[in-house]
Amino acid sequence: MRLSEEPVRRRTFRSILDSPSFSVIGRRVLQAIPVLWGVTFLTFTLLNLLPGSAAESLLGIGATKTEIAALSKKLGLDQPFFVRYGEWLGHIVTGHFGASLASGQAVSTIIDQRLPVTLELIGFAFFLALFFAIPVAVLAARWPHGIVDRVTMVISMLGLSVPAFVVGLILILIFAVHAGWFPAVGFTSLSQNVGQNLRSMVLPSVTLGFTLFATYSRVLRADILDQLSSEDYVVTAKAKGISPGRVLVRHALRNSLFGLLTLVGLNLGALVGGTVLIEQIFALPGIGQELIQAISNRDIVVVQGIVVVLAVAVVFANLLTDLLYAVLDPRIRYGRPTS
Repeated sequence: MRLSEEPVRRRTFRSILDSPSFSVIGRRVLQAIPVLWGVTFLTFTLLNLLPGSAAESLLGIGATKTEIAALSKKLGLDQPFFVRYGEWLGHIVTGHFGASLASGQAVSTIIDQRLPVTLELIGFAFFLALFFAIPVAVLAARWPHGIVDRVTMVISMLGLSVPAFVVGLILILIFAVHAGWFPAVGFTSLSQNVGQNLRSMVLPSVTLGFTLFATYSRVLRADILDQLSSEDYVVTAKAKGISPGRVLVRHALRNSLFGLLTLVGLNLGALVGGTVLIEQIFALPGIGQELIQAISNRDIVVVQGIVVVLAVAVVFANLLTDLLYAVLDPRIRYGRPTS
């Protein structure tokens, strides 16, 4: 990624589509295809290396070998590895995720039911993290080593060092058990009651977003200070008599947000993994809880379907980050630098 020497100018959406910056999206999509294939193949392989089988998990400990063999044949588990993987991959290409080995329910239906809960959790966590991290970082950078900077440093160290499940249990103990402000576990959908939905999502979202807040606030604070101390445009703005606060917000912060945008895009993959634990703690009927259940049942079809959806979501988030770079700063170009 480099900055071209052409002047910054306002561009229409059409010009963005025709620009070299946008053309990289097509190449990235093509590069994502082998990545997605590798993810599915690795997941399928690891699930087959686990001891036991879906038939044994479904029938229980007391099942006989004859019963296990009969159920395995019915479910198609007696077929060779590459035959089963090839059939599943062929169905995915045609848009069919198959049916759960445990319940017989369509995997697409399961994902449609579970995914909105996980997306709401991730979106709420991102919102809370950014909503508090940006003003905190600005205040800490405005008065380095001041009271706000020192307090947020302590909070950030806690957020980076304490595991998320410990934070979740502490929040449940304080705000659910003792204060009674929020429910400890459970979920209410938006369609049922908006207020109750927000109450049921506050503690899980704060738990998931606490580490994000700690990371974003410290990284953004350091980036802003670096901008203020080393960039020529800051010196020029100060020479013109612009107030320090306006230089920080209108100039340094705007340029520092590019680094934050990169960090947000890179965090999505780890954040999706973090939802698995959070949904277990707060009993949220999301995709993470379904994934744990499917792995326990050796339900390969459900696991593979969920993995594909999550992998596509992470790839799409990275592509969106690249596109936002081109939209926010027209000088940015992707590709090999010209000699």
